[in-house]
Amino acid sequence: MSGEVRILLTEKEIPTHWYNIQADMPHLPRPPLHPATGQPVGPDDLKAIFPLGLIAQEVSGERWVEIPEEVREIYRLWRPSPLCRARRLEKALDTPARIYYKYEGVSPAGSHKLNTAVPQAYFNRQEGVMRLTTETGAGQWGVALSQACNFFGMSCTVYMVKVSYEQKPYRRSMMEIFGSTVYASPSDQTAAGRKILAADPGSPGSLGIAISEAVEEAAGREDTNYALGSVLNHVLLHQSVIGLEAREQMARAGHYPDVVIACCGGGSNFGGLAFPFAYDKLVRGAKVRLMAVEPSACPTLTRGEFAYDYGDVAGLTPLLSMYTLGSEFMPPGIHAGGLRYHGDSPLVSQLVHDGIVEARALDQLPTFEAAVLFARSEGTVPAPESAHAIRAAIDEALAAKEAGEARTILFNLSGHGFLDLPSYDAYLSGRLQDYPLPGEALAKSLAHLPQKK
Repeated sequence: MSGEVRILLTEKEIPTHWYNIQADMPHLPRPPLHPATGQPVGPDDLKAIFPLGLIAQEVSGERWVEIPEEVREIYRLWRPSPLCRARRLEKALDTPARIYYKYEGVSPAGSHKLNTAVPQAYFNRQEGVMRLTTETGAGQWGVALSQACNFFGMSCTVYMVKVSYEQKPYRRSMMEIFGSTVYASPSDQTAAGRKILAADPGSPGSLGIAISEAVEEAAGREDTNYALGSVLNHVLLHQSVIGLEAREQMARAGHYPDVVIACCGGGSNFGGLAFPFAYDKLVRGAKVRLMAVEPSACPTLTRGEFAYDYGDVAGLTPLLSMYTLGSEFMPPGIHAGGLRYHGDSPLVSQLVHDGIVEARALDQLPTFEAAVLFARSEGTVPAPESAHAIRAAIDEALAAKEAGEARTILFNLSGHGFLDLPSYDAYLSGRLQDYPLPGEALAKSLAHLPQKK
């Protein structure tokens, strides 16, 4: 099997259960705190915006959580996704390393996001909720939730970060094709959006602002719930299908990864690929490195503070224990829109804090350089977010070359970049620049943390 370029599974081999890393972590994250009382959040506090099925998953300590058959049936549209050996990239790098990637761009949404959008829509519909609101950065999550709501006959409203709304109009078109209403955030539709616009009419927006708008609308309507595309425990739980499939495929290829790499904004695609391998590391003693890669313009894991912070700008969400740049942080308009979030998953953050996961920050220009090399070698144009994982994988392969090691590298190609071509135009024309976060901007944002820890 090791000579094959693509390692495929059959429909019957779609995982029957999601993997819950909370069962095996040496230290669980500190509990979310209520934004008004500062006390730990209970299920009753979340019922205003989440269905009980997802709340139960959020706090579950069970290692394996069954995937409903109706969800698995929709998964069959694109799962199992292929595992590919990047032999042409290996040749271009002249490296002894073996480079594998799990390709999630085969989903109808073009990214991994549909893995959680489908179960989130399903559990809401099971409890009679037929309308969802959400935010989206680059638009991949908004597209995925729009598709999932369409599958279940539900309606969807999406608040899309304004800079991405303008940079990526075709993702907005895809959301509208599937029946969603899309607003550029900050918008005049909510009190949170109007407050931001009054202070800064030209605000490019942020995921924190868009979350505030979506949560405000959901909390204010009895017929509406909120859906989040990353960060929360149940989201990373759903994404574990990526790593569960990849483990089986790597076994069939005859290789086990020395390092597992994925880009990390809120943590969903990193956790999805890495957590099943973290199980091997924590429970079975596997000697595997787990690497979360983020942009230097939004270096949450590498330069943020491990503290309680709000998940949004308006302070409507519970305070989460996570690495954060401060909820008031306004990221620059880098082209990896899905990685422009001020915080990170509490699960990923705790694992980084405990030294189980390593984090790395990369500049924009070398990341796009790696994306172009990958496209020219393997034929697929990657999403700018996924290109961060490619850059890190290439760096690992070059390090293996220098050391004369035949290490095995696995990364998550979490989505294609066919709707991100304006970003590539900017890179190829020399208009793209690096945006390393200035220390004074970080210090200013961190000074407003609600509770130093």
